[in-house]
Amino acid sequence: MLNMVFLTNSWLSSFDQPSLCIAVAMLLHYFLLAAFTWMCLESVHFYLVLVKVFNVYVPKYILKCCIAGWGTPAIVISIVLIVNKDFYGNGSHSETNPFSNFCWIQENVVFYISVVAYVFLIFLMNAAMFITVLLQINSVKSRTQKRSRIWKR
Repeated sequence: MLNMVFLTNSWLSSFDQPSLCIAVAMLLHYFLLAAFTWMCLESVHFYLVLVKVFNVYVPKYILKCCIAGWGTPAIVISIVLIVNKDFYGNGSHSETNPFSNFCWIQENVVFYISVVAYVFLIFLMNAAMFITVLLQINSVKSRTQKRSRIWKR
């Protein structure tokens, strides 16, 4: 959906309908955040599978993942819309290049908080999970090598 909204964004912004542009920008923002949220959930799942191998039972795990994966971006979008729906709109009104129109976030502060900071937090979470998984794999490898040395003796 992110790709579909992105590819049709410029065409839809050419209709010069502010409400359509707000809807398209909102959808683009939502699906972008949802893609990164699901990436974060995959890293959490990776952690659960490789580090917490035993005694990991999360009741209604898929439902909780779906609520987090689709709900967290919806909360961010709702906050932006509640604060001011005009944060979304047509990106440029250039007369020299009529094809440069793009529906997206208009305010730099909103962009940096709701996109850049969000993606950065997910990047930190993924990096933490990755390092934890690498450390776990390394400790398993060292334990296996110790056991094999003991068995050889």
